[in-house]
Amino acid sequence: MTYQETLDYMFTQLPMYQRTGKAAYKANLDNTLALDAYFNHPHKNFKTVHVAGTNGKGSVSHSIASVLQKSGLKVGLYTSPHLRDFRERIKINGKMISESAVVDFIANHKAKFEELKPSFFEMTVALAFEYFALEEVDIAVVEVGLGGRLDSTNIISPLVSVITNISKDHTNLLGNDICDIAKEKAGIIKPGVPVVIGERQEFIEDVFKGIAHERESNILFAEDIYEFRDSKITAGKQELNFFSVNQEEEVLIECDLLGKYQQKNIRTAICALEELKNQGLYISEEHIHSGLSQIVKETGLLGRWQILQENPKVICDTGHNVAGIKEIIEQIGMTDYRKLNVVFGMVDDKNTDEVLSLMPKEAHYYFTRASIPRALNEIKLQELANAYDLRGKTYSTVVEALNDAKSDSEKEDLIFVGGSTFVVAEVV
Repeated sequence: MTYQETLDYMFTQLPMYQRTGKAAYKANLDNTLALDAYFNHPHKNFKTVHVAGTNGKGSVSHSIASVLQKSGLKVGLYTSPHLRDFRERIKINGKMISESAVVDFIANHKAKFEELKPSFFEMTVALAFEYFALEEVDIAVVEVGLGGRLDSTNIISPLVSVITNISKDHTNLLGNDICDIAKEKAGIIKPGVPVVIGERQEFIEDVFKGIAHERESNILFAEDIYEFRDSKITAGKQELNFFSVNQEEEVLIECDLLGKYQQKNIRTAICALEELKNQGLYISEEHIHSGLSQIVKETGLLGRWQILQENPKVICDTGHNVAGIKEIIEQIGMTDYRKLNVVFGMVDDKNTDEVLSLMPKEAHYYFTRASIPRALNEIKLQELANAYDLRGKTYSTVVEALNDAKSDSEKEDLIFVGGSTFVVAEVV
């Protein structure tokens, strides 16, 4: 098969959550363990860092990987979903897996896949771990796909586990109770492995402490170690000022991720890196500063408060649940503009009412849908939005919506593109 034929096989023959949602979710690790045994446990050939959480886990994963790359290590990075190219999910030192490696993997093992019938995600995790082992990476930063306890990535024994935060997302799979969701995320905590918690959250804190205690894992809350002081954006970089509680000194970090919400993510990443240092990895202050100032360059991270153009300013962000949308709206409020135009689409298994109730009423909306089966129909979205006094027109494609928004905008206006990761994927 060609690379395109291979992708077609993967996207259409294997159940894929990105496209079809709940039907592709496997509530056990049976296939993952079977594939792991078939490939002779490739994840045991390299060190790992495991990152879970509702929001921020992608940014934290890329931040840690960037610093580890700067420290001279050969670093694997596994994340999901992809935005433009499937190969974004699997990188080594910022370089995507080759097309030929993907083709050969499917061709060489297709019979086994047809026997086991794994999901798209189960197969992709197997590909990532096998590729990292063959390429002899020193360490891999592995982002959880969904949840934690039953996620296909949860067969690794990392040097450190990271949980960024917990909020309601994928409630159709993980439950509506925030403590139940926290228990699922906390499923990545391994016996004796330290865990860094990105945010101290009421009710959830005791869930993490209890599970960490049971598993004799040292638990660290990032905000207890670094207190955030202030930030400013200068020359295309965000300057973050923290106070190190242990060292009793200020720590200044320059970061190329511009979203205000990155303050929590960078703090979490720094704490995880300190734990890696405690376990013998050589990571200097220079590696940390250099890596965090060049995350996009080093890892190719896309879609995090990403400025697509100026005059009018077009910004996209992949935040898509209630907590993520709140952060985005706060960021929009800190941005100068004359008029706000919003290119907006959602998937049909999200809590649309909560999200729509948060969206700014003064904006003009360009309701649209991404080109995936899970996308909420743009006319249905408009009807739901009207109940919250959100007004605008409908478009069957994201590109058409964005082009119309640009035509309607003056150079002093702001166009925001978001609501769904998959909407952003069509504009970056």
